[in-house]
Amino acid sequence: MDGDTVAAWLREHPDFLAQQPELYRMLKPPRRIHGEGLADHMAAMLAAERAAARDLADTARESDGFSARTRAAVLALIPSQDPAETVRQEWPDLLGLAHCAIADEGTPGHHRLTLPPGTVARLLPAGRDALLRTAPTDEPLLHAEAAPLVCCDALARLPVPGAPALLVLGARHPSELPARGATPHLQFLARALAAALSR
Repeated sequence: MDGDTVAAWLREHPDFLAQQPELYRMLKPPRRIHGEGLADHMAAMLAAERAAARDLADTARESDGFSARTRAAVLALIPSQDPAETVRQEWPDLLGLAHCAIADEGTPGHHRLTLPPGTVARLLPAGRDALLRTAPTDEPLLHAEAAPLVCCDALARLPVPGAPALLVLGARHPSELPARGATPHLQFLARALAAALSR
């Protein structure tokens, strides 16, 4: 396509850019030397850039909040005599969540959920160690009695010997888990918990 073809198409679709505001971030703004007709174009580009900056700032704040809660949860493991109980009893308050648990495919254990064989591999295929889910479909299996409270959850593979195991976190509201950038925090929690379990 040449410039004339693009211009002709835009003339036939004058609302195209208004419906695709993210394109303004890619366009080079005109210099304001041809009157107010171009001022609107520049304003749209500036508005798109400001919206993108707001999204980045919101994500950073969200991630910082969850990061602080993650550190508090890890610190609670240090004096713990029973890390599984700490996860079940203390982590929901510390992380601001509805439910936290260890789930594994081994024999039933105290403060642990028992999973059918193959569940961990199904939920976290090889090469994936953490997952944030906005619409989980297996709440009773992973969240037990807390299932009715959970609308979204996060899973992290626990690097422990023996049966495959997961750290399971359930939230009442999507805002309780970071929409982006959650994976490093989940992996950190899982590694810290695995270290506590191996003591």
